Amino acid sequence: MSDVIAEAVTKLNEKITGGFDGTAKFDIEGEGSIIIDANGARAGDADADVTLSASTETFKAILDGEENPTAAFMTGKLSVDGDMGMAMKLAGVLG
Repeated sequence: MSDVIAEAVTKLNEKITGGFDGTAKFDIEGEGSIIIDANGARAGDADADVTLSASTETFKAILDGEENPTAAFMTGKLSVDGDMGMAMKLAGVLG
């Protein structure tokens, strides 16, 4: 597991305190994938309700609160494949 994935899993688990109702996957270019579900965040590449793809820089900026996930999507920095409603729920959790 890459350092980027390991750090992201830790940060996501700190942010998602109440769990997440559904499954989401973050696909980080050149690093790997993270699955988020009711059990929290973990490294993995399973099927999910929604897959969000971004560069390492964009993902870190979203995680650090420097980039709004919706703005990243609107400007093409973040792509979403699957259940858009689930992506919006995740954006709300990451706030």
